[in-house]
Amino acid sequence: MASPDLLFNLRNLFYLGAYQAAISSSDVAGLDADAAAERDAIVFRSYVALGSYQLVISEIDSSAATSLQAVKLLAMYLSGDKEGAIASLKEWLSDSAIGSNPVLRLIAGIIFMHEQDYPEALKHTHSGGTLDLHALNVQIFIKMHRSDYAEKQLKSMQQIDEDHTLTQLANAWLGIAVGGSKIREAYLIFQDFAEKYPMTGMVLNGKAVCCMHMGSFDEAETLLLEALNKDAKDPETLANLIVCNLHLGKPSSRYLSQLKLSHPDHVLAKRTASAEDSFERALQAVA
Repeated sequence: MASPDLLFNLRNLFYLGAYQAAISSSDVAGLDADAAAERDAIVFRSYVALGSYQLVISEIDSSAATSLQAVKLLAMYLSGDKEGAIASLKEWLSDSAIGSNPVLRLIAGIIFMHEQDYPEALKHTHSGGTLDLHALNVQIFIKMHRSDYAEKQLKSMQQIDEDHTLTQLANAWLGIAVGGSKIREAYLIFQDFAEKYPMTGMVLNGKAVCCMHMGSFDEAETLLLEALNKDAKDPETLANLIVCNLHLGKPSSRYLSQLKLSHPDHVLAKRTASAEDSFERALQAVA
């Protein structure tokens, strides 16, 4: 008889974006050394997701496990030390003793995806080995507009564990990317999460995006305002509210200003800034 998965609940809270809940419920008894290391990585990744970069950087010292050192690199990268984090990352990846560590490879994929260097990201993630790596591959291929490759990754995940939270999430992400009849399926996946786990901004945004695809902008707005109440600075909530309000004929300038201030590197903020610059140049050319 298989031993119980003591980290099942903790993982699901993290995957669905309930980061504070994951941190608060991380005191799990009876963990062996490997499970304790995985627990610690999830907790520190939760702090990273909440923007507590300096806490992670200060708490993880040079004697910590490779998986935790990798999470520290992600915190360094997101806190602004991009060059230092990438230099250390490349050095560690080339080290035969630790280069194959799955968490290090996962963090490499996340960082290079942020850099929009998708081939470099896939160099470290494409071989999979864990559901986390397969799920990241799905995200990378979707960003590359290669839903065919993303679907192959999803099938690999389904063969490993069809009911796993990450497999269901990847299925929903791909459904939204492909569109059509898959949107309804994605909506039902997010609805199922909403009924089983704490309602998070991630789940609310997932449902809202599906609603927008189906033309239900009023329902989408309700979901997004609920997400905004949970985190007023969440970039995806702000970006989705901008799009939703445009479709509803409502003003979106306040949300756009918030997005530009708190997340100037967000793709929507960058595109808007670029369009505004082009418009100003056109006006000056005419003047």
